[in-house]
Amino acid sequence: MRTFLRRASNYRHQLLYRPGLGWLGRWLDQPAYWTLNRRKVARGVALGLFAGLLPGPPKRLSTLMLALCLKVNLPAALLATLYSNPLTILPIYFLAYSCGLLLLGDPAAGTMSQPPAWAEQDLWQWGQQVLDWLLALGWPLLLGLLVFGLTLSTLGYLAVMLGWRCAVVRNWKNRKAARGSC
Repeated sequence: MRTFLRRASNYRHQLLYRPGLGWLGRWLDQPAYWTLNRRKVARGVALGLFAGLLPGPPKRLSTLMLALCLKVNLPAALLATLYSNPLTILPIYFLAYSCGLLLLGDPAAGTMSQPPAWAEQDLWQWGQQVLDWLLALGWPLLLGLLVFGLTLSTLGYLAVMLGWRCAVVRNWKNRKAARGSC
């Protein structure tokens, strides 16, 4: 993961100054968004895990905007949103809805209604139907998503911090062993 993030960081100049993306270059080509230290990467992963629960394409845009405001590692934040995709979003939302029902004290309230299908309609109409569907689900889904997002982001943050620490300790031990002083 660290190697991939380092390559993405080195490749950013070529990516950001292409003809179509040149206007974004002056905002996105800041060292604060590409720095590889444990705090920025951990915060980026936490932000991406939290924002990954948004439905549809706005999750990447909102992650980008929040990453720019909070000055976290941009590739880590965007990569962390990939856990929610069209195959996993419905089970995640069902778990969040169930968690919200449980937290609200209404575990026997029934099942979640069917989401709208993308059938021969444009993105705007489908987005309106998804918004209406989400509003119909109400407080259980909202509370469940909030709790689920906070839990995922906390676990992601702790996992990156712990993994980074373990990697540093392993490298220290390997260097110490290579010098011959055990």
